[in-house]
Amino acid sequence: MERRSKSLISIASDIAEGFVTVNPLFLKQFPGKELKELRDVLIKKERQIRGEPFPFNDPLLIRKRNMKLQRIYQAMVVIKNFMEGRV
Repeated sequence: MERRSKSLISIASDIAEGFVTVNPLFLKQFPGKELKELRDVLIKKERQIRGEPFPFNDPLLIRKRNMKLQRIYQAMVVIKNFMEGRV
């Protein structure tokens, strides 16, 4: 099995920014333990984004923040369903 060249933290950041789309083909490269670690890193990234000050007067920053949270949530749902199907 080939090893990834990126850390899970950088993969989570790429998912939040929209550079990586999570789908079953993308997840096949991860063994079960690393999938759980990726899910945990995504949860930490979500907490980090939610912990940042909310940009009340800037609609573009609000949209960017919400898009990041939406991508992370979607990735976690895909990972959860992929893990349930793998068992």
